[in-house]
Amino acid sequence: QVQLVESGGGLVQSEGSLRLSCAASGRTFSTYSMAWFRQAPGKEREFVAAIGWSSSVTYYADSVKDRFTISRDNAKNTVYLQMNSLKPEDTAVYYCAATKVLGLRSTPHSYNDWGQGTQVTVSS
Repeated sequence: QVQLVESGGGLVQSEGSLRLSCAASGRTFSTYSMAWFRQAPGKEREFVAAIGWSSSVTYYADSVKDRFTISRDNAKNTVYLQMNSLKPEDTAVYYCAATKVLGLRSTPHSYNDWGQGTQVTVSS
């Protein structure tokens, strides 16, 4: 099990940028695949991006491809989400998640450990 704490959310204007961070506890962070999900009010939790343990493989939702970049620093036990060209429809609570399931997964039930979330609001 790993404990996750997100940070970096906030209010930004349309076309602006934000960088989210997710700090993980434990010595086995490098063995987990990590992902970001988001949930807007009244909507289901939605996959955003995932990254393998070695950073060599990444996977993005079509809605954020070419705008968002997921990365990780195993030495710092941290995963990042760089968000550029933000749109009002990106407004949501963003969650970090971890799994030891092999392969990059886009379904919430594939992830065992979750952070508390950080709010991202994009104004038009």
